[in-house]
Order: sequence, then structure tokens, then C-alpha cells
Amino acid sequence: MKNCQNKWVRAAIPALLLHCSIGTVYCWSIFSQEIADYIGFSKGATEWAFSFAIFFLGMSAAFLGNIVEKDIHKSSLIASICFAAGMAGTGFFIYYGGLHKGSALALIGIYVCYGFIMGIGLGTGYLSPVKTLMLWFQDRKGLATGLAVAGFGAAKAIASPIMQAMLDGLGEGGIFKMFYILAGVYFVMMFVGHLLLAKPADWHEPATKDKSQGIMATLKTKPLTNYIGIWLMFYLNITCGLALISQEKMIVKCIGLAGSVGIISTVSAIFNAGGRLGFSAWADTMKDRNTIYKLIFILSIVFTGATILTGGIEKGNGNTLLTILVLALIFVVNAGYGGGFSNVPTLLSDHYGMGSISAIHGITLSAWAFAGLTGNQMANWIVNKFGTPVPLAGHEDIMVNPTGYQYVLYATIALYIISLLVCIFMVRPTDKALEAKKAKKAKAN
Repeated sequence: MKNCQNKWVRAAIPALLLHCSIGTVYCWSIFSQEIADYIGFSKGATEWAFSFAIFFLGMSAAFLGNIVEKDIHKSSLIASICFAAGMAGTGFFIYYGGLHKGSALALIGIYVCYGFIMGIGLGTGYLSPVKTLMLWFQDRKGLATGLAVAGFGAAKAIASPIMQAMLDGLGEGGIFKMFYILAGVYFVMMFVGHLLLAKPADWHEPATKDKSQGIMATLKTKPLTNYIGIWLMFYLNITCGLALISQEKMIVKCIGLAGSVGIISTVSAIFNAGGRLGFSAWADTMKDRNTIYKLIFILSIVFTGATILTGGIEKGNGNTLLTILVLALIFVVNAGYGGGFSNVPTLLSDHYGMGSISAIHGITLSAWAFAGLTGNQMANWIVNKFGTPVPLAGHEDIMVNPTGYQYVLYATIALYIISLLVCIFMVRPTDKALEAKKAKKAKAN
């Protein structure tokens, strides 16, 4: 009973406290326009703050993975301080920008605080509880990591209405006041998580003189193409997910659901979180965890292809079946996007063991950094390059580009097909899968 209790107190609860805090980075769209208006810049200029946050999340995870590997208490404390300080600093520079409209210092300050400082908190906070969870839940590693990473995905659904209520209720200057309040709340949550987080007492880290040599030696236990394949399919899945998610609100408006954008955004966030938990728990039952990625890519290809063939986005307004198909595409892609995240650490541990998993997982998260810079921008370029913006029926003040959004799907289906091929031909079966195959063959003989 005590050991069971420790699993939750020392791993699951602190993981949720950390991930439910840092996952609010995905609430950016709730207040990005308000920030732009308040400091006197275009929305496009302020959008880079979010891109920088995702980039530095991935890069800090890649470069600070060794710190997480060595001392989760130090890394979780760094995460708590950096995330809260970055959020408070963002609030200050929004306040400064309100006093000095169009100030480059305000914009750069937001980039540094929301992008760089918060990004470090995001990367270290994301990594810190993952290995600990897998050590406590050895038999259900996927379920455990899925639970925590689901907290990251669910944070948007939980925090979005709260943030919107704060923006509406705090009056003049509500945007920077909100950041000050949230900085305090999230610091308390993350600091409590930091205090509770602990590895099992019977776990002893493998002794390695040179950690970097240890990581390279671990990766060399299998052909390098195996790791490259995992990195590539992770990167491509995030790129496709961000490409569609970044256009999600406008696509929903195109199919005649402008009045339900907020509800659908919340539902898609729930699918994102559900995919993180569901796909990882499902993968626990499979001999080869890589099978779950094949399923994610196949589902994404099927629903994307069906939407392309039917012209769902362009013809969905007024057509119930096409509207349902487009919504299904959005929900499936969100679920697969989340599932891709939750299965990476467990897939890596199946291939390379637990010894250097935090460092290897951190390096792999560099794929997230680059996808954060390419996914949104690829979709925006396609939408600006193809098709013609037209007034939305019934909302003439809103301009949409149905053809452009439809063309985004041509890019994502091509990338999903490449991902599936990488998954099949580059990523080797795990040792567990090979042993099961040998046992089955021996039994048949």
C-alpha cells in the first residue's frame, strides 16, 4: 500500500502539477491579439514569442537533459523558477509596452521572457518527471507517461476559460495583471511538484564517467538509422499537427461553425490530451510500441485523404456530412499529435533502456524545437500563397481562404506518408518484439 501511495505522491501528482502548469503555453492564442493591441504591434510580430517558446523548449531539453538525468530536484527547481519568472517578465514588458506603444524594447522583452526564459522552464519541466514516472510504473510505463503528458495537453482546455474570464474581469490592464497572477499560481504549483518529485529509493543510476560518451554508446547499441527514424517521425508528426492546429479556428469558421469555435477548440484540446493518455496506454499492450505510430499515421492519412477527396473544407459549409468529416479530421490529428508525444520516451526506453533516457529523450525533443519553427510557418506560407481570401458568409468582416486551408492538407498528407514509411523501414522492432517473434516461431516449429 505504501509503495502504491508513493507512486502517486512521488511521481504522478508532481508530474501533473508540473505539466498542467507548463502546458498553458498552448493558451497563447487566447491572449496573443490582446498583447499585440496593448503594446501597439501587429499580431504577426508578437506570434514569434510563441515560436521562440517552443523552439527553446526543445533546445533546452536537448542541452539540459544531462542535468535532468543527474538531479531531478535541481532540474524541477530550475523549471519552476524559469517558467514563473518568464511569465512575470512577460507581464512586465506588456505593462511597459502599454505605456510606450510601439516600443521595440517591449517586444524584445516579451520574446526573451516568454520565448527564452519560459522556454527553459518548459524544457526542463517537461523532462523532469518523465523518467521518474517510468521507474515507478515499470509495468505500465505508457500509461504513466501518458497521464503526465496528458496534463500538458489538457492544460489548454482547463486554463483557457479561466484566462478568458480573467481578461474580461480584470478591467484596464487585465492582460499584464493576468500574467502576474498566473506567475504566482504556477510557481506554487510547480514548486510543490518539485518538492514531491522523487525517484524510487531502490533505483541507482548507472555509473558513467563521461555522460556524453554514455549517451553515444547507448545510441550505438542499435544502428544510428534507428534513432534517426524515431527523430524524423516525431518531427514530422509535430510539424503536421502544428500545421493543421494553427489553422484550426479558421477552418472551423469555413465550415459554418464560427459561433462554436471556442467549444470546438476545447474539444480538440480534450482529444489532444486523450490521445496522449489513450495511445500510450494502448501501446503498453503491444509487443512493439512502434506499432502505435503506424496506427497514428494510418488514421491521419485516411482522414486527411478523405477530406481532400471530398473537398471537405471548401464544401463543408451547409453540408452536415462534410462538416462532420472535417471535425473528425481535426480531432484525429489532435489525438495523434498528442499520442506522438506520450509514446516517445517509452519507445526510446524500449530501444535504449532506462540508463540515459532523460538525456536521450531531451535530445529527441530538439525535433519539437524545429517543428515549432516550421509547422506553423509552412501552413501560413501555403495559405498566403494559394487561393484567395473571401468574406465569410454571414460574417463579412471575417476573411477566410478555404482553398488555402485545403492545400495545407496536401502538404500534411505527403508528410504523413513519409512518416509511415520511416516508421516501417527505418525504426527497427524492439528487443521485446524480436523475442516474442522468436518464441512464436519456436512454438510453431
